[in-house]
Amino acid sequence: MKKSVVFVLLFCSTVLMSQAQQTADSVNTAMLEKPPALSAIKEVDLREDIFALASDSMRGRRAGTLNELKAAAWIAGKAREAGLEPAGANGSYFQFFNLRRSTVTQSSRISINNTPAELWKNMWLTAPVDVDLNAQVTWLDSAADSTKNLRGKVVAMNIKPPEPQPAAGMSLWSFRYTLSAVRQQGKMLKNRGAAAVVLVADSAAAPALPYLSLIFQRGKYALNKNDSSSAAEDSVPVIIAASSWRSALHEPSATFSAHLRANHFTYPSANVVAKAPGSDPDLRDEYVLFSAHHDHEGVGPIPVEGDSVWNGADDNASTSVALLAIGRAWVQAPGRRSALFVWHGAEERGLFGSRYFVRHPTVNREAITAVLNGDLIGRNAPDSAALLGAIPPHRNSRDLVNVAMGANEKFNQFKVDTSWDAASHPEHWYFRSDHLPYARFDVPAIFFTTLLQPDYHTPKDEASRIDIDKLAKMTEWMYETGWNISENTRRPALDSARQ
Repeated sequence: MKKSVVFVLLFCSTVLMSQAQQTADSVNTAMLEKPPALSAIKEVDLREDIFALASDSMRGRRAGTLNELKAAAWIAGKAREAGLEPAGANGSYFQFFNLRRSTVTQSSRISINNTPAELWKNMWLTAPVDVDLNAQVTWLDSAADSTKNLRGKVVAMNIKPPEPQPAAGMSLWSFRYTLSAVRQQGKMLKNRGAAAVVLVADSAAAPALPYLSLIFQRGKYALNKNDSSSAAEDSVPVIIAASSWRSALHEPSATFSAHLRANHFTYPSANVVAKAPGSDPDLRDEYVLFSAHHDHEGVGPIPVEGDSVWNGADDNASTSVALLAIGRAWVQAPGRRSALFVWHGAEERGLFGSRYFVRHPTVNREAITAVLNGDLIGRNAPDSAALLGAIPPHRNSRDLVNVAMGANEKFNQFKVDTSWDAASHPEHWYFRSDHLPYARFDVPAIFFTTLLQPDYHTPKDEASRIDIDKLAKMTEWMYETGWNISENTRRPALDSARQ
């Protein structure tokens, strides 16, 4: 009997201690403070800034071009005007890094039956290669045709649907369909010894060809020669042909000739880094990091409905100008911790700017208490938003998520969608923005977004289509979250499963 009483008392004590510890470890969202400088976030500033950064004069800000560097210089100038201090390399606002780029030379040529193809108009080389070929074409009606010896042959066939196909309604569906099909068929035919692969576009692939023209012309990028994010260089060309070439390639004596050359060189890209010092002598050496990317897709080789500039207003001029607004607010009323603002370069090429910064931070990486990243924050329904890194398996800090969700509940009242954070979501959206490298280095990180919209990665992503009122509210949400992280003496903890 005595043992039972003791056991019950011990059990109750353990439960109460556990509950008390959970209460101590959790964030009391009722205590969240309204930041003192919300009025510094002004729609007029956001509108002026986004129309400048996403203007045609910026030429789409493609990474590794003068246009990206022009955008970086513009942001640095606006950061200085806002009163933000330089926090990049050597006392500047910039952190430069090199991209290794490979492109197809202008001297490259392809002919079918002695008729020249128009590279990037009716024939697309999927990757830069160095090769000379002059051979007959072997046509395959089916990938299952194993009766023909393909070693050393130029093989042509129709594009076949990939397995599995992209999920219905997925962004850039035709683009993903085509790339998946080309990768699968190209790999299969190269494994059978083909010296070159020509895949004729079907009706599902055709809509992707203008975008693929932009993708393939810009070439392959990497941070260095050993960067695993860039496909290994290959000597076997894989080519997409317009459907108009089908009959010529299908002729019994069809011939293929190619003179293909690749250029390899380095391009500079840049992160823009600025800070607003905190007010607390004990906490000002710690940072709340606000993150965006300033690059986009550049100028396309083929106009889409008469427009060839991919302005990238939502993606991601929206968050870039939001960071400027938050910077103005932090300078007006500093938080206890310092605010660090990083506008990453070359996100569209493979998160290169954030990957570089997290490996070569201009502040002590251990001093970064949280990363608040935003990408596409100015479109879709006025009352909707999303937070990624909010649910397992992507969440790495319950504390950080609680502050963000609490700030929204108390101040903004967006209907927050976390479904895109699910591991099963076909867009894999969590892995496609600049919070990811920080999370992989165990820095608490979340991703604010208003999700994809119909103009995503098209020339229609213009400043005129941004909902400025919504952009202001999303900016306020990021600011409110960062401010409350700054004011809390306890840093947001990593989830124990991630430690």
